[in-house]
Amino acid sequence: MRTPRCPPPPTPAPGSGEEATSINEQGGGGATGSALAALEVLTVKGRAPKTGYDREQFGPRWADVDRNGCDTRNDILARDLQAETFDPDTQNCVVLTGILDDPYTATEIHFQRGQDTSEAVQIDHVVDLSDAWQKGAQHLDETTRTAFANDPLNLLAVDGPTNAQKGDGDAATWLPANRSFRCDYIARQIAVKARYHLWVTAAEKDAMARVLTDCPDQVLPTDETAATAYQVDTTAPQSPTLEPAPRFPAAEPPAPAPAPEPLAPALAPAPAPQAPVQGGTDPQFTSCAKAKAAGHGPYTAGIDPEYHWYGDGDNDGINCE
Repeated sequence: MRTPRCPPPPTPAPGSGEEATSINEQGGGGATGSALAALEVLTVKGRAPKTGYDREQFGPRWADVDRNGCDTRNDILARDLQAETFDPDTQNCVVLTGILDDPYTATEIHFQRGQDTSEAVQIDHVVDLSDAWQKGAQHLDETTRTAFANDPLNLLAVDGPTNAQKGDGDAATWLPANRSFRCDYIARQIAVKARYHLWVTAAEKDAMARVLTDCPDQVLPTDETAATAYQVDTTAPQSPTLEPAPRFPAAEPPAPAPAPEPLAPALAPAPAPQAPVQGGTDPQFTSCAKAKAAGHGPYTAGIDPEYHWYGDGDNDGINCE
């Protein structure tokens, strides 16, 4: 890997007049010492409105601030990737391929420049531009904001989808899945905010302090350390970048109600009891006289079916009397 190209540290212009106390100020407006000590010096305030924010407020995208002929994106790719190849027609400025040990996910990403492949590796602003705008950068002049957007201290080559997931989140809402990198990540955010006199919210400060409890002696990165790529431990344990809401087993759908048992076929009503036929079965004689002579009758209407076989001369409902 060739010697990385990175812009020199910028010197911030005065901000809004609310200058944060610097810690062991050094040449580039940076701070040295422990990250915890630097965190205690940062101003704590609420977010300012996002009104007026635009990417152009931070100067041209990936400007060549160090005037080495290469834009900042390619400078950072050259710093953070290994086994890079370069386009010779650009005086070895444009990175064509390389291997990234991603600090956010501790995975190895093979980068290849191209319309459909370049976004696999993106350059992240560790302190996002929108977050900076809401925490003091809107009071900086354009030259200082351009320096902020191109400062190697604030830039990392990282996994593209993870960078998109981060958005403009601060430490209270987003942390790298690679737990072994979190202390470095928070220390870098603090160093950037100290350099540009940006503030933190109370929730952001609390989140930073929680991370640093695991590494109380974590030191701030300097321009020297920012000029070299991080050594990423790809065997480090991972954790979600955001704490997901608790997951509960999906409720099993209720068992379908048993199909109603088919109703028993309706039974024909039992025939009304009929009076016994007197004298046995009537073979339908030709007249009541013959029926009576054979020992049959009398028959009652509505009770004895034999009633209809014979006439009822007096219409009293009884025949063959």
